[in-house]
Amino acid sequence: MRSIILLFIFLSLPCFAKVVLIDPGHGGEEVGAIGHLDGNKRKKVYEKELSLRLSKKIKDELSKSTSAYLTRSVDRTVSLQERADLADLVKADLFLSIHFNSSPNSRSHGFELYYLDNNSNVAATKVERAENLNLQGEELIVNQILVDLVVQQTVTHSKQLAGAVHEHVRPIIKRHKIDDRGIKPGLFYVLALSKRPGLLVEVGFVSNHKELKKVREEKFLNEMAKAISSGVLAFIKAQK
Repeated sequence: MRSIILLFIFLSLPCFAKVVLIDPGHGGEEVGAIGHLDGNKRKKVYEKELSLRLSKKIKDELSKSTSAYLTRSVDRTVSLQERADLADLVKADLFLSIHFNSSPNSRSHGFELYYLDNNSNVAATKVERAENLNLQGEELIVNQILVDLVVQQTVTHSKQLAGAVHEHVRPIIKRHKIDDRGIKPGLFYVLALSKRPGLLVEVGFVSNHKELKKVREEKFLNEMAKAISSGVLAFIKAQK
């Protein structure tokens, strides 16, 4: 059985990238992080809504040059297994999971990129816990053999993808005065189950009132979508 699993994973890994699956974080009952406009508790902004808005824009940009799909196009709950199954269905070569960050410290701010890898970074572990929070039952149990193999087979391309996206995003976050928190390793089950090179993007902190106001603006989302897409396409071009 173990050999069958390993063979399946090996055969599903891409030789080069041409199909991108974009995963808007959370959705439906899983609202994700919650921000409040101008500190008003009644004016809630949900991560699931922001991630969907940005993901749609990224899809539109990527679709001009390559094949791109969304794991959800409306506000609905999508399990990790459904997201992974869709990656197989569309034969995705790359997986992008789009999120917005949160912290009990309202002064926390900045943009972060994560690729799948084991790590001992305390800050990264906090983000892992937040994004893996709603896992239940079998979704919570990821076979360690599978995780280790996926990391081994995807980490090089994932780091290269992270570098390409980061290079294109840096001018955008600098222009909007958003802190660059860099590229980090993280053990996210949504990336592990996808079995593809991929990234988890934390665009900004909705728990920071000032940053929330920036990241929800249409202009910012448009610029961020173009930058992320440009980075992905630069990576794809480099693989051919």
